[in-house]
Amino acid sequence: MSRAFLFVLDSFGIGGAADAERYGDAGSNTFGHIALACAEARADREGLREGPLKVPTMVSLGLGRAAETATGFQFDSKTAVSASAFHGAAQEISSGKDTPSGHWEIAGLPVRFDWGYFPDRVPAFPAELTEAMIREGKVPGILGNCHAPGTEIIERFGEEHIRTGQPICYTSVDSVLQIAAHEVHFGLERLYEFCKTVRRLVDPLKIGRVIARPFLGETSATFERTYNRHDYAVPPPEPTLLDRLTGRGSRVIAVGKIGDIFAHRGISEVRKAPGNMAMFDKALGAMDDAGDGDLVFANFVDFDTEFGHRRDVAGYAAALEAFDRRLPEALAKLKPGDLLILTADHGNDPTWRGTDHTRERVPVIGTAPGLTGGDIGLRTTFADIGETVAEHLKLARGRHGASFHAAIGGHA
Repeated sequence: MSRAFLFVLDSFGIGGAADAERYGDAGSNTFGHIALACAEARADREGLREGPLKVPTMVSLGLGRAAETATGFQFDSKTAVSASAFHGAAQEISSGKDTPSGHWEIAGLPVRFDWGYFPDRVPAFPAELTEAMIREGKVPGILGNCHAPGTEIIERFGEEHIRTGQPICYTSVDSVLQIAAHEVHFGLERLYEFCKTVRRLVDPLKIGRVIARPFLGETSATFERTYNRHDYAVPPPEPTLLDRLTGRGSRVIAVGKIGDIFAHRGISEVRKAPGNMAMFDKALGAMDDAGDGDLVFANFVDFDTEFGHRRDVAGYAAALEAFDRRLPEALAKLKPGDLLILTADHGNDPTWRGTDHTRERVPVIGTAPGLTGGDIGLRTTFADIGETVAEHLKLARGRHGASFHAAIGGHA
């Protein structure tokens, strides 16, 4: 049996991107800076966590070695790496540091074009776009129209939104237009329909995603975003690993926001849940259901949305430790012929300035029971991950990337 499981720890970069300076991110290191903060007791929080970062299962899969490959940073050199584990790092060649670019490249399709972005000024959106959103979306106006963190802008404009019925529209340094609206007062389905309209309007601007950000609560002190987020992404311009798999009759089970990222193309089934741990339950169930030639592609988004963007070092550290404690459950489900890869789509260093993603290399670690594993080195593109999965699942080679399967393919 040949099955593949691809787990993306959303935003878990390990520093060292060769072009980080171009993005203002030279020196950023999500993993390294979290680990240092924990070692120095700067990431302790009573009732949440304390002491050095404890992720022994990921270290046994080669996380420390991957970090050393990326930047020279050394972490927990005492824990032995499993004989069947492989480890390395990957450099992104896509032009952005956003979610679609990272995931598409992981799936074998680097983004070679430039996304469109909105300037960091007020108003952020062109007047003709704003007018079209109001007219075609049938709303009395919009609030925000600026760069802002999601929770902050809901606190600022939420009460006015409830009072006026105007959706809250905002952006960031990513190629995105986010729309926050109250699930009850505005209506969840109405929010989704408005986002579909906006998606069509921003297509000529090459905006990567329109994101519905529903929330509940009645005052700025009680507003809280819900897990009914929905991403409306540009579809990939070429077939990805997912298209190639479903095209030959294999199943791709998407866990979390994977379906949204790929505009639901090449996806057989979507499974969602609120929070990393509930998502892990869904991933385990998908592993049980996967058959020969199938791929389970899971995204664990809380690392990014709940801790990276909010610059919550202790929260990020605790989330990594919680994820690591669950990993043995996934490893126990692996059978001879299976392949498990853990990676990330970009960085989001919670110690960094601002609240946006950081341009970083990502870990590529995992195991294939019965194989030798070993050091896969520094990969020059995330697409090597997709091509390794393709070779493992007996697909013909794609146009981008090179498989490292031969480096891990010997039998122990």
